[in-house]
Amino acid sequence: MEHLSNDEFEAILDEALDLLPAGVTERLDNVALFVEDRPENGDRHLLGLYDGTPIGERGVAGFEMPDNIFIYRDNLIDFAEDVDHLREELVITIVHEIAHFYGIDDDRLHELGWG
Repeated sequence: MEHLSNDEFEAILDEALDLLPAGVTERLDNVALFVEDRPENGDRHLLGLYDGTPIGERGVAGFEMPDNIFIYRDNLIDFAEDVDHLREELVITIVHEIAHFYGIDDDRLHELGWG
C-alpha cells in the first residue's frame, strides 16, 4: 500500500476505533493507545503490542502503572493491501491487544478469529 501521511493514518485509525465491537472497551481502564512507526526492536511484522498487567492479575486498584497498547503504523501500512484492509487490520490489532488486557492469550485469540 502507498505511504500515508500521519493525518490520513489518524483518520483511518479514528474510523477503526468507531468500528470496535460493542463492549470490548467496557472495562478498559488506565490504558493508553500509542501509535509508533515501528517497534523498538525493528520487527517489521509486529502490528501491535500490549504492555501491562492483565485485569485479572492486578493488585489494589490505583496502584498499578498505566497499561499501554502500541500500534505500529509503518508495519500496518506495509501489511495492508489498501485503505479498507488497513482499517480492518487496525480493528483486529486493537481488539487483539485489548484482549490481552482482559487476560486472553494468543492461542485463544486465534481460536476466536482475532489472531
